[in-house]
Amino acid sequence: MHASFLSRSPRRRHPFLSTLAATSLAVLGASLGTPPDRACADEGMWLFTNPPTARLKEKYHFEPTQAWLEHLQKASIRFNSGGSGSFVSADGLVITNHHVGADALQKFGDAQHNYLRDGFYAKTRAEEKKCLDLELNVLMSIEDVTSRVKAAVQPDLTAEAALAARRAVIADIEKESKEKTGLRSDVVTLYQGGAYHLYRFKRYDDVRLVFAPEQGIAFYGGDPDNFEYPRYDLDICIFRAYENGQPAHPEQHLKWSANGPAEHGLVFVSGHPGSTSRQLTLAELADQRDRSLPRVLARMYRRETLLTSWSERSLENARKSRDDLFGIQNSRKAFDGRLDALLDPDVGDILMARETTLRNAIANDPKLADTLAAYNKIQNAQSIIAANSRTWDYFEGRRGHAAAFNSTLFEVARTLVRAGDERPKPNGERLPEFRDSSKDSLELRLFSEEPIYADYEELTLADSLTDFAGAFGDGDPLVQAVLANQSPRVRAHELVTGSKLKDVAVRRQLYAGGAAAIAASKDPMIELAQAVDGVARAARKNFETQDEIKQQAYAQIAAARFSTEGATNFPDATFTLRLSYGAVLGYEENGKSVPAFTNFAGLYQRASEHENKPPFDLPPRWVERKDKLNPNTPFNFVCTADIIGGNSGSPVVNTAGEFVGIIFDGNIQSLALDYVYTDKVARAVSVDSRAIMEALRVVYDAAPLADELAGHQPVAAKATVTDQ
Repeated sequence: MHASFLSRSPRRRHPFLSTLAATSLAVLGASLGTPPDRACADEGMWLFTNPPTARLKEKYHFEPTQAWLEHLQKASIRFNSGGSGSFVSADGLVITNHHVGADALQKFGDAQHNYLRDGFYAKTRAEEKKCLDLELNVLMSIEDVTSRVKAAVQPDLTAEAALAARRAVIADIEKESKEKTGLRSDVVTLYQGGAYHLYRFKRYDDVRLVFAPEQGIAFYGGDPDNFEYPRYDLDICIFRAYENGQPAHPEQHLKWSANGPAEHGLVFVSGHPGSTSRQLTLAELADQRDRSLPRVLARMYRRETLLTSWSERSLENARKSRDDLFGIQNSRKAFDGRLDALLDPDVGDILMARETTLRNAIANDPKLADTLAAYNKIQNAQSIIAANSRTWDYFEGRRGHAAAFNSTLFEVARTLVRAGDERPKPNGERLPEFRDSSKDSLELRLFSEEPIYADYEELTLADSLTDFAGAFGDGDPLVQAVLANQSPRVRAHELVTGSKLKDVAVRRQLYAGGAAAIAASKDPMIELAQAVDGVARAARKNFETQDEIKQQAYAQIAAARFSTEGATNFPDATFTLRLSYGAVLGYEENGKSVPAFTNFAGLYQRASEHENKPPFDLPPRWVERKDKLNPNTPFNFVCTADIIGGNSGSPVVNTAGEFVGIIFDGNIQSLALDYVYTDKVARAVSVDSRAIMEALRVVYDAAPLADELAGHQPVAAKATVTDQ
């Protein structure tokens, strides 16, 4: 990790929480002033219903029309595997990152076919490979349902009753919408509870792989270059969406730009940023800094070491673990950057000033005076979450990923056990993942034909059981119950080899049979999931009850923010569609100028500097075709757009709405964007549209695919193909 404004030596922890608690708001306001004016900065992950029109007009003299916004919205795609993409042809071609498509590539593979490593190209539509469980979502409409959700949660309700009321009304809204429109319908929480919007998505679950380059060029430079710049990556993957067995014809798709982006030019990013923490209180951020981030990082380092060692034993081991290892390494570096940011005194000053300014404004407005108590409620709730976090982490975890049970088979077992309990309940009383609105997506994942490798399952489960036993202690009753008086390795072997859940037909039988079938099952993984479900549900209930308290408190703070600042700002990211913007612009780092663009010549120079050794070795076809490529073709570029994890695969478009590139990373300085925005050195990194076209035609002999992207008639239609 390069030295940057994120790093200080020696490090000191910024005392923003303790200082705020001990010092009067008036004194803080006088000493720190207000946060720096960023009105002219390119900050923002904006709702499509509330674009930054005034800012764009003032700084860039561009005003997007409603038609322009709708076109970009309906051409943008969310991947259920955790990323973004876009339609780029009238016949349903979808482009995203290689690392977003890696989940699908990994599931295609076997001992004879390593598509993740070696790439893939379907020369005909008949050769396009159907993905096992990939779902694409296209946002079709948004409806503000804030008043209905808030009306259902009466002020005198306990936190538990309020949570139940909120869940019930959200379930009703989603079910009504799906029944009326046929679209996937999700109520999205914005401003940490300040607003609720109903998002309606068109789903595509017949998605087929068309093209993927080799991982060696998609992730050129490997972990050493990850989150760095300059970069030389062809991080793309191309799919095709189908409907009723035929290529889809989306309502909107992006026209491909032959000219790419212009330096200093305005560009837009339309994608699905996962989450940001810019509107969290200092109390929550302090807990991230001191507890949750260090704990997550320790687990990531542990798993990275495990998978690295296992991968080096054989090529087949490396193939099975490649996608997981990449994900862990990428997340580890991202979370390390976030922790570094929270330890940075300069970032701490901004965070403290930001909260102090708002709290002072609240204190000075008699109508908002009661809002100050919301900060204490959040701090108290977060303290209770922290006190119970060990059980939550190991037995429940976010999205059901329990740290004690790192196993696909266990996740299948838990889903089946809970489905048996939840599905008989009224829709509004179920856990959210078992609502009617989530049924199609849940069943797509549950009945996936994804290969499950026994040796890999045993490896990861044994390691997580060992971690769990170390955290709780060998004498803990929970450890003894889970391990059943065996070592983690022996217990993992018993669970994996004894389970029949690898068979999708068995899963379907248990799912259809409901609670009775689950109760009668003797599958050891099912029995384990049943044995720990009470503890896990109790941990989840505790977490969600405290989270409800926080949500109500944040809603108060959001209302105060709207009152003092106006409801014109953007909410934290929620893995829903957002619009960002910025200029294609280089920057200064350590006294050196970093240009906005790299090119193919730079790729070959970098390979030569490293003697073409991993991870800077080039795939053979790139070596063979070197002299045929135009060395001056722009390859990667950077811009000031505001992005975060989840934006991977987002299209970059110009003011004409044309596809000029695709986001695949940020530089190391951008890792602080989870908390604060800066356009001084933080940059989003993209693949240039010109590089993609040149590579397809010259390196991969994929002229028909390139022609379709360029908007030419397909060869199958026997049209005359000419350059545009």
